[in-house]
Amino acid sequence: MALLRLSLLRSILVALLWSACLAADPYASYDLKLTYQTASPLGVPQQVIAVNGKFPGPLINVTTNYNVIVNVNNELDEELLMTWPGIEMRHNSWQDGVLGTNCPIPQTWNWTYQFQVKDQVGSYFYYPSLNLQRASGGFGPIIINNRDIIPIPFAQPDGDIILMIGDWYTRNHTALRAALDAGKDLGMPDGVLINGKGPFRYNSTLVPDGLAYETVTVDPGKTYRIRVHNVGTSTSLNFRIQNHNLLLVEAEGHYTAQQNYTSLDIHVGQSYSFLVTMDQNASTDYYIVASARFVNESLWQRVTGVAILHYTNSKGPATGPLPDPPNDIFDKSMSMNQAKSIRQNVTASGARPNPQGSFHYGSINVTDVYVLESVPPVTINGKLRATLNGISFINPGTPIRLADRYNVKGDYKLDFPSQPLDRPPQIDMSLLNATYKGYIEIILRNNDTVMQSFHVNGYSFFVVGMDYGEWTENSRGQYNRWDAIFRSTTQVFPGAWTAIQISLDNPGVWNIRAENLDRWYLGQETYMKIVNPEENGQTELAAPDNVLYCGALKNMQKQQSHSSSTSNIPGKLRLLFTFMLALYVGIFSFS
Repeated sequence: MALLRLSLLRSILVALLWSACLAADPYASYDLKLTYQTASPLGVPQQVIAVNGKFPGPLINVTTNYNVIVNVNNELDEELLMTWPGIEMRHNSWQDGVLGTNCPIPQTWNWTYQFQVKDQVGSYFYYPSLNLQRASGGFGPIIINNRDIIPIPFAQPDGDIILMIGDWYTRNHTALRAALDAGKDLGMPDGVLINGKGPFRYNSTLVPDGLAYETVTVDPGKTYRIRVHNVGTSTSLNFRIQNHNLLLVEAEGHYTAQQNYTSLDIHVGQSYSFLVTMDQNASTDYYIVASARFVNESLWQRVTGVAILHYTNSKGPATGPLPDPPNDIFDKSMSMNQAKSIRQNVTASGARPNPQGSFHYGSINVTDVYVLESVPPVTINGKLRATLNGISFINPGTPIRLADRYNVKGDYKLDFPSQPLDRPPQIDMSLLNATYKGYIEIILRNNDTVMQSFHVNGYSFFVVGMDYGEWTENSRGQYNRWDAIFRSTTQVFPGAWTAIQISLDNPGVWNIRAENLDRWYLGQETYMKIVNPEENGQTELAAPDNVLYCGALKNMQKQQSHSSSTSNIPGKLRLLFTFMLALYVGIFSFS
């Protein structure tokens, strides 16, 4: 009888352990080790940042609602943070990976990020957020798949292809940083990379011999989902595939109304998915092109990335000129009209069963309006700086929520102006004091001379309008109030404005920044602080057990000890496993 009871108890414990695994959403664990390695993507040996020995880094491939554990090992010679643009980090800005929310990971240390991809699907990428490091690499793709119970709004593709495109300098990020610190412009990039490789030699004058280039091999008649990310420093790129239509289906985690393009402008920090059917004659290979936009294209010809689309039954290499870029040198409205044509698929389900259009944003009253104006870089206190509303942001010594937790005074100010002020530009630590559950409208006004991209961490937003000239109250008459695209990075044309609207349901501290790395480095950013006034511990997660300390709290930081792989399991779940495992082993020993 005693043995029967022990056997029954063992069975119950096994069942409890198994149910503990199934009760919560699944976990996916990754290790990312960032190191330097020498590469010559444009024929010049240079130092790049590799992830797990790869450039670009490996894919993080998860499914809606997964709990993601990423252990980042910093083998660079400087501090590091990894950020995950577009991943909303629900109630958990502690994992966001920017200086306003995290202390940097010291050299030779590792730090484990733990976050849930709650109610999200789509195409994203990760990268190092400090000191122009992305200009040397360190980036890699993220895919969040639909759950099986939520259908995608198109036939299942025959394959998935990832293309990471971006302008590239043969100087590494430390040299680029030194140039900006000296008050210089970065100048024209040396080329465009596709998946870390230089261009196919389509032109013997512009492209040196011997460069490695990307080849995408496909089967005739099949349809592929091609996910394209602009991970570059500052250049907008026009993406096109010779003789093939691009059926746009997704923008940064949200399904779009499906329409064909022969080419699409992809701005810094933006991500798209296209369905491309291999329906052409395979007499030759075809060019995949990413070329610089909104520049003097005759001078910038070398700033062109070229890969090869190779049919398995192809009869020869690609030859001849590249497919033409958009012919709009005298029509500045063409690209903007293309951007306006990208709309949300309101009938498709996203991460949840309900249609994407079920949130009727157009009928919500706006609670606060901010006009954020960018201008060309200016000199402040003898240094070249970039500004928003005349403020060039410097990150506080102690991350913002950490300063709140330990009552660090004077770390930042909640006085970011709602519109440009008539005063000299200044360096400051001013934040937007945003209202939890408010509905905010931000007008991004680009009085700079270059195309810009702006990103908001922790949120996606509705791109409700854009136009050239000055924004006024009357501009709201042209807003899209029904199917505006919902995304996390938007372009703002020079001499124009873009209006976005955000439902502030995600408490925390969230970065608003220029994605152009030079402008971001020079101070073109701020943060929104969003606190639930009725906070009871349920809306915003507490600081993680492994939080790093710096600034005014640096004396609290303990020296890092390297622990076993069980440290990758979040605290409460680890305790449950340890307790139940001890009981289980003890019962077996007793029997």
